[in-house]
Amino acid sequence: MRIGPITLASPVVLAPMAGVTNVAFRTLCRELEQARVGTVSGLYVCEMVTARALVERHPVTMHMTTFSADETPRSLQLYTVDPATTYAAVKMIADDGLADHVDMNFGCPVPKVTRRGGGAALPYKRQLFGQIVAAAVRGTEGTDIPVTVKYRIGIDDDHHTHLEAGRIAESEGAAAVALHARTAAQRYSGTADWEQIARLKQHVQTIPVLGNGDIFEANDALTMMAVTGCDGVVIGRGCLGRPWLFAELSAAFTGSPAPTPPNLGEVADIIRRHGQLLSEHFAQTIVTRLARERFGGKTDRDQVRLDKAIDRQCHRS
Repeated sequence: MRIGPITLASPVVLAPMAGVTNVAFRTLCRELEQARVGTVSGLYVCEMVTARALVERHPVTMHMTTFSADETPRSLQLYTVDPATTYAAVKMIADDGLADHVDMNFGCPVPKVTRRGGGAALPYKRQLFGQIVAAAVRGTEGTDIPVTVKYRIGIDDDHHTHLEAGRIAESEGAAAVALHARTAAQRYSGTADWEQIARLKQHVQTIPVLGNGDIFEANDALTMMAVTGCDGVVIGRGCLGRPWLFAELSAAFTGSPAPTPPNLGEVADIIRRHGQLLSEHFAQTIVTRLARERFGGKTDRDQVRLDKAIDRQCHRS
């Protein structure tokens, strides 16, 4: 799959997740893919940063844009609500060489954001949405940095905007669009409506359409692409607690044998590695909390074992 000049051997994108897809987690996913199937084939997107904070060079925001030395392509997602700040932020990314790809966040469903017309509610304001996408694309002029757009079906079942948003993004120069097949009102509940991804794919003809929602294993990704005709998949919550999922996805898309899932001892090793990476990126005081959040969803007995492994690693660091 191609996104502008970027060619991906596997049509898989790690969804930017606030507080999750920092350099430590992205490195862990990439290392596991390399170790288990011998590839680093997808696109691993940095957690979302706000355009205004980036322009103001807020220290916390600048720290969030950290990439490892061997990370390529470097992908950064922006949250923004106005064209002027969007242009300034993207031009800064281009001028300072901060990233190789810029993704625009129009999918945040949090009520305090959507009530103010931002996040998943912004595509409802079609003119403003188009102006923001155009400003981002204009900010990359003279470079080969592609701009992509991620959004939802709409505000709620009575206000679907995804087809028109796809047309606008395509016409304003976006290199790809990604649809989380839920409305803002759904947040993360219910079932993703893959039929809307299929409709968007029929509506947007000249750029890749990626699907997002309810992909928890490799077969889910293959099924989504077969059913909807989309060009690639975006993986969010499905990789939480399973950062080796990208190795399984790479094997599925290349037709290679599926790697054997890690046993409990190997999972403990993965957690220790995550703790090391987190300690390199964050203050030690929050390593335990972050690691536990990433590896949630285990049984109580397994969680106790994993917590003890994390604590031992943190006390050794």
